[in-house]
Amino acid sequence: MAKFTHHHNHRHSPWKKLALVALLASFVGAILIADSFYASSSSSSPAYLSLASNWARQKPEIVVLPNVPPYREEAEKKLEETEQKKGPHRARILSDTFADIPAPDWQWEELPAAPVPRLDGAAIQIKNLLYVFAGFGTLDWVHSHVDVFNFTDNTWSDKFDMPKDMANSHLGMASDGRYIYAISGQYGPQCRGPVSHTFVLDTKTKEWSKMPPLPAPRYAPATQLWRGRLHVMGGSRENRHTPGVDHWSLAVKDGKPLEREWRTEVPIPRGGPHRSCIVVDDRLFVIGGQEGDFMAKPGSPIFKCSRRHEVVYGDVYMLDKEMKWTTLPPMPKPNSHIEFSWVIVNNSIIITGGTTEKHPETNRMMLVGEVFQFHLDTMKWSVIGKLPYRIKTAIAGFWDGYLYFTSGQRDRGPDNPQPKKVVGDMWRTKLSL
Repeated sequence: MAKFTHHHNHRHSPWKKLALVALLASFVGAILIADSFYASSSSSSPAYLSLASNWARQKPEIVVLPNVPPYREEAEKKLEETEQKKGPHRARILSDTFADIPAPDWQWEELPAAPVPRLDGAAIQIKNLLYVFAGFGTLDWVHSHVDVFNFTDNTWSDKFDMPKDMANSHLGMASDGRYIYAISGQYGPQCRGPVSHTFVLDTKTKEWSKMPPLPAPRYAPATQLWRGRLHVMGGSRENRHTPGVDHWSLAVKDGKPLEREWRTEVPIPRGGPHRSCIVVDDRLFVIGGQEGDFMAKPGSPIFKCSRRHEVVYGDVYMLDKEMKWTTLPPMPKPNSHIEFSWVIVNNSIIITGGTTEKHPETNRMMLVGEVFQFHLDTMKWSVIGKLPYRIKTAIAGFWDGYLYFTSGQRDRGPDNPQPKKVVGDMWRTKLSL
């Protein structure tokens, strides 16, 4: 009994109370630190992100000042109005829809979804058929087949396998209208490195052939067929993170290489993956992208993804027939994950979705929900519409006056532009330019 009484008194002593409070404070602090670390990954849990979103609304907002007129002028005006209403100490406001640019609302029609959801897949449109390759189903599961969408009757009409040693995501890809060239990319799930394998698909016979491997593996390289040569440039190096500026080309014709080795060309002005690469009017354009990406965690047997610092940019470069790079006006805002998110319509390039700069306070990835137009006659950008939701690595197509997009990773809702669900949705809207 005495022992029990002594323990009882000891438990309620002031020193023990202080120790208990300190212990609880340490426990809460540890949770917050762990939570903050976990939130730096795009794979954060829905429960946490729901809490973080509600928390963010209680903080002061931040008015984002884009680099390109007229959007910067609009943001500056909003900042000035906010300062007048709330005073200078509350003028910087953080919006849940960080960096969204005002754009017209479009009417979208939802069509049959792809047979599987996919992220970081590749695609080529040949006439009325959209060939959609590979991609992540989840971070631990990758696809190794091709789904085909028929724009004529809006159905997923075919499916066939890819070679077993072909990359499963982050491929470079181009076509001459019959043959599809598949270049390098990442083999396997999580954050494995790229391979140097290259293949060509005959879309009429559905037969695959191998071509000479790249001089070095590349992750998500910008790839395009131009002036009889297959050009591969930029991307990330073997660790997925270090930008590559190398530029190689290979002469090809009717699905066959005309050379045994790739030729070294003029380096691209800025390296990195996740860019649009387009040929129009005998000019090659490389648009957007980023420097840096997730890497495999050191020592992880499954190459578990580990986040690294990334810089998203909106740079636009053009390569002319004299093999000289020219810097053109940047996108309205930095944009990445747009490799297959583009179409060509009425002498302009249309780009759908993507990812922009990280959130200024949470440093989380922010998705893009705007549709951009690059006018090839004036070399100027416009923001022409909104998608049904923000999305990255969307796959775009254009047929009979309709803009289509499918697949990718969408946002968490209208008020939360962070990435969440990998989807296979297919949408279209009538495009009037």
